[in-house]
Amino acid sequence: MRVRSLQARLALMLGAGVTLLWLASASFTAHLLHGELDEVFDSALEETAQRLLPLAVMEILGREEPGVSQRIAALRAHEEFYTYLVRDPAGAVLIASHRAEPADFPPCTAPGFTQTATHRLYCDAALKGTVTIAVAEPLAHRARIAQELVMALGLPLVVLIPLALAGIVAVVRWSFRPVRALRDALTRRGAGDLAPVGGADLPAEIAPVAAAADQLLERLRRAFEAERSFAAHAAHELRTPVAGATAQAQRIRIETTDPKAAMRAGEIEATLKRLSRLADKLMQLARAEGGRPLADTPADLRPILSLVASDFTRAGAGARFALTLPGTPVPSRIDPDAFAILCRNLIENALRHGGPDEPVEVALTEEGLLRVQNGGPPVPADVLPRLTRRFERAAGAGEGSGLGLSIVRTIVERVGATLDLASPRPGRSDGFAATVRLPA
Repeated sequence: MRVRSLQARLALMLGAGVTLLWLASASFTAHLLHGELDEVFDSALEETAQRLLPLAVMEILGREEPGVSQRIAALRAHEEFYTYLVRDPAGAVLIASHRAEPADFPPCTAPGFTQTATHRLYCDAALKGTVTIAVAEPLAHRARIAQELVMALGLPLVVLIPLALAGIVAVVRWSFRPVRALRDALTRRGAGDLAPVGGADLPAEIAPVAAAADQLLERLRRAFEAERSFAAHAAHELRTPVAGATAQAQRIRIETTDPKAAMRAGEIEATLKRLSRLADKLMQLARAEGGRPLADTPADLRPILSLVASDFTRAGAGARFALTLPGTPVPSRIDPDAFAILCRNLIENALRHGGPDEPVEVALTEEGLLRVQNGGPPVPADVLPRLTRRFERAAGAGEGSGLGLSIVRTIVERVGATLDLASPRPGRSDGFAATVRLPA
């Protein structure tokens, strides 16, 4: 699988490069030392032959019986790396070292180096070529020395290469700390967090990316602020003329004696009331998107939910309303106003779309779980995920604005909570349930 992480790719490439460089350097050094060792061993062969040859000539000339073959005895047991033979012109052995094998010594045709399949030899002559000496060294001895040399060079690499790789990984990770911090900060951000990225400690290669991201976030923030401000101001400005027009429609409906005019005035009044509710929802949406989602200190959510429930009770929905609160406080850092807007929209949605003969069940648990359930026909599975979109309504939704669940979703996302919609409600074959898991 292709490595996509820049940090891992850099560490891998540096580690592979350093490993290959060290192996190539060790191989070149071993090859160079092998050549130097051959020169040293050849020099030792030549020096040995030149030192032994005069002694051998004196020994031969001092004999009473010429042509006698003599094998030099060893003073003590030892490993003999160099063996030698001294011969006459006919090839007869005059002097031999104690472990020399004549079969390993080919005839000396001229002074210098020769090599067989098993030995490296140096030949020299004295007394006008009547006495020759050949010194031999087993090639296995040189091969063993070269192997020990390679091992001496390679064993440190077995330790140093892992240490170097660990150091490379550590340095790369340390160098990428600002980049990882930037990544984690962006990952933890909510959907509505448009604060600058910052990153004063970023390396020069990444700092322009963070600066460009800051510029983009600033443009998005200004665009969203303009959109929210327009929606809030428009909704606010609409409230007064809509209220005045509603009052005029009500007055016309009351004062007219024409049934058709009264009916039309009633229709105008109903339309103006829907427009007023839509303006209120737009103001709530603007507040949900632009307000402060979290408070500095946690607050108990029970009094807030009780206050919202009492508003619905005073409005005449008490008969269809069932509230369940825990006996212990439910602290949360969600802004009290944001929580009130969230509860109000969930309850309004349940009252508007629930069955007329079934109560709306509102429950808050000690764990911060808010559940609002209502009866009625179930929502189709393909429609359920779309209900949190703006102006999205299920079939038969009546006079709803299509913004209630969108406002709830906006608040949930900004405070880091979760929203689950289910239809039919758990344990039943009908109805609708909205569950919000609030942040502690």
